[in-house]
Amino acid sequence: MSLETLNERVKTDLSYLAYGGADWVRPLSHPAGHVYDVVIVGGGQSGLGAAFGLLRERISNILLIDENSEGLEGPWETYARMVTLRTPKHLTSVDLGIPSLTFRSWWEAQNGAESWEAVDKIPRGDWMDYLRWYRRVLDLPVVNEVRLELIEPGEDGIHRLHISGAGAPKEHLLARKVVLATGIQGGGEWHVPPMVADHLPKAMYAHTSEDMDYTFLRGKRIAILGGGASAFDNANYLLSGGAAEAHVFVRREQLPNVNPIRQMEVSGMIERYHTLSDPEKYAVISHFFKFNQPPTNDTFARAAAWPGFQLHLGSPWLKVEAIGDKAVVTTPKGEFSFDFLVVSTGLLSDPGLRPELRQVESHIARWSDRYEAPSGEANALLDAHPYLSPGFALQPRTEEGRKFVHGLFVFNYSALASCGLSASAISGMKNAVPKLVAGVADQLFTDDREEILSAFYAYHEVEFTGVWPLKTLD
Repeated sequence: MSLETLNERVKTDLSYLAYGGADWVRPLSHPAGHVYDVVIVGGGQSGLGAAFGLLRERISNILLIDENSEGLEGPWETYARMVTLRTPKHLTSVDLGIPSLTFRSWWEAQNGAESWEAVDKIPRGDWMDYLRWYRRVLDLPVVNEVRLELIEPGEDGIHRLHISGAGAPKEHLLARKVVLATGIQGGGEWHVPPMVADHLPKAMYAHTSEDMDYTFLRGKRIAILGGGASAFDNANYLLSGGAAEAHVFVRREQLPNVNPIRQMEVSGMIERYHTLSDPEKYAVISHFFKFNQPPTNDTFARAAAWPGFQLHLGSPWLKVEAIGDKAVVTTPKGEFSFDFLVVSTGLLSDPGLRPELRQVESHIARWSDRYEAPSGEANALLDAHPYLSPGFALQPRTEEGRKFVHGLFVFNYSALASCGLSASAISGMKNAVPKLVAGVADQLFTDDREEILSAFYAYHEVEFTGVWPLKTLD
């Protein structure tokens, strides 16, 4: 099968499902311009999947915006430095149950059916190429190089989105619903410890989330802080790019060797997480946080095979300082000097860290507003997560704040506490997207229920035209 043949198969499959039927959402007019039913912020895998899900529900007055250039959405061609995805290849995601839209179908159309068996894990670049194809074959309405600067809530239930960028058609967009499909960092910010940020010039360090050309580090001696998968991805990336040494520092005495995601994938936890009580959800995610996702075995072996690789266990950084042109790191096991530091310490999730939410964040409920963990079990990182509905909708701290957050949906990594492994995780996508779409569609319907019910009761279009007794021909 060729890719052209697969494209036709996708169209045929969708036609059998009556894809593309007439919208049911009533159009709204506004003196300030066109009102979208939904604007999705983010054109990566989460945003694309959400858009397809909405179109399947006959909600087509939508728009996706992404701050990156076309084809560079998400992390895959920027700061993601793994060789392959960590997710098992057989797990489906944004295809939403359409076999012809799966990665496997796309792969086999180009490489043959027998080639699939030879794939261990999906190569990172091929995953990005698949997402580019997915966007094209579904003709999803994405506008690139558009950055969301501010969400301004309106008294009329319509949000004004202030935007900028070369692709921005105007200074603002109007939307009834806004989906923040903004990736792993979109619910907060990447974390750089103050001991690094406050004591080194920025030219001497970078977070792993930064899109950097590391060629300037050829021949250099580099330290990486963190023991998760990304630390080893970056070590391999740096060494394969010509770095002389890459030292990974881990505070634990041994690397984590359990990946709870694998258990969640087979236990029903991902699919049925929404049925858990708040105390159960809190306990699950607190437990999840204890296991920093370990590197895959092949990732570790790839990094460790380099002559310049060093692993320092039980070695938290106690002090960092600049001495001359070197970054000097002090650990319980000694002092080390490096040319550059790479920080792989993850992120913080808190709506208060997002500049685009500055007009509404004070009204957004956090987990600390809705649940108080037992003494000794509280987790400040989890407490700061937004408290969401099962359909990913923001919830208000008070009833007075409801009008400010109504219509805003969070489909990024900060949904973890409320909705489990979902947005920004390929493993959770096939279950999360339908829940998000249902949440958005339910809200649109509920907002308009008076008009919809009124039209229902007033409906008198004659359909049956039969008469009795039947007329007979003389």
